[in-house]
Amino acid sequence: MPTVAAAFPFIDVTVDTSALRPAAQRSPGVIAVAGLTTGGDAAANVPVVCDTIADAAARFGASSTLTASLTLAFLQNPGPSKVYGVKLASASDTDVIAGLDALNALDDVDFVSLANIITPASLVKLKDHVETASSAGHKRIGVAMIDPARAKSSTYVTDAVNAVHPTSGTGPDLMSSVSRMVLIAARSATLADGTTSADTATAAMAAIAGLGPSVSIVLKPIVGITIPLQSQFTSAEIKGLSEANIIPIIQPAAIAGGGLYFGEGRCFTSNASMLYVDIVRVLDDIDFRIRAGLIGLVGDARITRAGLTTVRSAIQGILGPLERAAVIDAFDVQIPLLDTLTIPETARSATDKNLIVTARANRSVDLFVSITYGPAVHRLRVTLQPKF
Repeated sequence: MPTVAAAFPFIDVTVDTSALRPAAQRSPGVIAVAGLTTGGDAAANVPVVCDTIADAAARFGASSTLTASLTLAFLQNPGPSKVYGVKLASASDTDVIAGLDALNALDDVDFVSLANIITPASLVKLKDHVETASSAGHKRIGVAMIDPARAKSSTYVTDAVNAVHPTSGTGPDLMSSVSRMVLIAARSATLADGTTSADTATAAMAAIAGLGPSVSIVLKPIVGITIPLQSQFTSAEIKGLSEANIIPIIQPAAIAGGGLYFGEGRCFTSNASMLYVDIVRVLDDIDFRIRAGLIGLVGDARITRAGLTTVRSAIQGILGPLERAAVIDAFDVQIPLLDTLTIPETARSATDKNLIVTARANRSVDLFVSITYGPAVHRLRVTLQPKF
């Protein structure tokens, strides 16, 4: 007599939680600062998360260079979402490299600076780090500064540019051809007490990290530092630095209440198509969102009309909220193979059939995603026409 399962308990319920799998998230405002310390309990070349100024003082010493830089980071409002500190064993090139290498395994770092280190030779290590990490998938931007002690002179702009991007082709060059460096200029910048040289690079980095990726940094405030009036940049210097892709820190008279602000929004780059900081940040953010949103379909979505429609819908679900939030103005998703699969099988040409067979044999599908980005206004040209 065959065994048949009893009807009781009549209804079997199995809970499938696969649709509840959360998508990976990456905050676009995580910074890391590497620098020298005096005291504290942190070990060298170990990234340490700091939540407060007191926390930084305990880990790196209350009077250390690194703590002073981290303090500036915490003063920015809005500020970074997460702050790492890394103790350097020394300021030598070897130890700077070791400290930066300690960040290689962290996939959430968006910005990196060296605490009050201004020598171009050392800062080149920072450029190398962010470019290498970005090419490996950990997209990040390095922030450095022109020596704030560089004296005011009639050739200030030319001399400052040559120090970080030599026109003769000799010496350390901080310019990134892949738009991974930001360079800040703030002549004679000190901490608010006016006595100690300020790490404007870290302060600027934290201020940028506090903004949304699509927000232009032009005329956004930076706090915790002061620049004597006699040392502030002239109009000609502001324009000269900006056209050299160096961001001057300025105090515009037209902004009520005074304060210091970013005078430009460019990366220190030779790549004109990736010139602005917000463009780089938006593309980095979308890059991660797409990879995180599609990873769950790898190994599951099939190379069929239904399977590739699911892939296209997933991308639309990722980019749709960005369009609604006005981060991007429009987007379009093209999957050529899906267009081919849409053709009835009897109407497919030999080329169509070959494309399908090749894709299924290689288990590889090409997707093309285009976005339309509407950047912020950086310059208004006003024509004033008085009449009687």
